[in-house]
Amino acid sequence: MKIVFMGTPDFAVPTLNKLIEHHEVAAVFTQPDRPKGRGQKLQYSPVKEEALKHNIPVYQPIKLKKDIEVINLLKDINPDTIVVVAFGQILPREVLEIPRYRCVNVHASLLPELRGAAPINWSIIRGNDKTGVTTMLMNEGVDTGDILLKSEIVINKNDTYEEIHDKLMNIGANLLIETLSRIEKGNITPEKQQDEDSSYAPMLNKELGHIKWANDSFEIYNLIRGITPWPGAHTFYKGNMIKIWKAEYKSQGLYSKPGEIINLSKEGIEVACSRGSILIKELQEFGSKRMDTIAYLNGHDIEKGITLD
Repeated sequence: MKIVFMGTPDFAVPTLNKLIEHHEVAAVFTQPDRPKGRGQKLQYSPVKEEALKHNIPVYQPIKLKKDIEVINLLKDINPDTIVVVAFGQILPREVLEIPRYRCVNVHASLLPELRGAAPINWSIIRGNDKTGVTTMLMNEGVDTGDILLKSEIVINKNDTYEEIHDKLMNIGANLLIETLSRIEKGNITPEKQQDEDSSYAPMLNKELGHIKWANDSFEIYNLIRGITPWPGAHTFYKGNMIKIWKAEYKSQGLYSKPGEIINLSKEGIEVACSRGSILIKELQEFGSKRMDTIAYLNGHDIEKGITLD
């Protein structure tokens, strides 16, 4: 097939590489370069970096749906399909109707569950025991198109966002190749999504990371592993922000003062929740470096009985 690929982050790179192996990638569309770091130097998206390695033309419209010139370019390319993986922009009807095999999206959830921007994070935050990847035919809604194929994995209790992300980005690449093969052969039947079974995975923000110690310890544990490394879970000790990188949970016990530091040991800093407790294993004080709890306690005076905010 002649394919136009649209994607931006690391998650999309394995799919692009698989397409390069099996098909003709005529063009790549990705988000505009963004300033990053102290020097605010413009940085390419991971997809752009990969496309340039293979000498594939790259286009970076600020808003695709308003860029008539770019839409006309897509019509001139006349791709068999447009493959979209975490592109970051909504495709207008005019673009959706260009390819003869329509536009195919790779989405990191088992649709119709967790439509939206951050499905991997929310699958962990909500304590789901499974997730996966879905390929679908795109329409004008947000992840509401007809389902083509799915691939499912188990979420173990200790899996982090990064671990699930890396599994799914490779599963998604292989699932997309299978999907295109079956589309070409005409042996795939799109399945309409049942809206009544749907859920939503909204964009993350920094406020989400502020730990509410009045929650159950397992809920807090899920939050920590679901939003690390970004935006990261945090709390406040005597007004100073502390980012929590790694933790364990204990399910037993009810505590009258959620957020209270109830024990300091080689195991970690144990903090009471409404039910059970959290053991902080790795942390980072604002303006300092990330370190394990033992190293942190050796250089800081942390008081048992203080309540974290």
